[in-house]
Amino acid sequence: MYAATNAINAYQQNGVNTASKEKLLLMLYDGLVKFIKQGIAGLDEKDYSKSNTNFIKAENIINEFMSTLNMEVGGEIPKSLMALYDYMNRRLVEANIKKDKNIAEEVLGFAEELKQTFEEAYKIAKKN
Repeated sequence: MYAATNAINAYQQNGVNTASKEKLLLMLYDGLVKFIKQGIAGLDEKDYSKSNTNFIKAENIINEFMSTLNMEVGGEIPKSLMALYDYMNRRLVEANIKKDKNIAEEVLGFAEELKQTFEEAYKIAKKN
């Protein structure tokens, strides 16, 4: 079992190392959605350690998005994304502190919408 786990981890790591910027972005969005959902599950289970851990992972991804935005190109798009990421991050912190599922679900909605938008953009870019 240990060897199989190592092989899977090596395969996944290789996938990350060889992925395009666009694919990495989609992988991060997948992680963001997954961690928010796991944080919400933690709230439902009253497992606040689980919710805290997963909300912090989601916050870290949002912070990564914010730190890698290029504000010099793209006109208003990066500014709008920065504002949205900032809002999502602040609301996720609030959801974590207050143990508020409704706030977390609001952020999840934004994350899923952004993920879908970037998936569509990726498909279009791959065709060209």
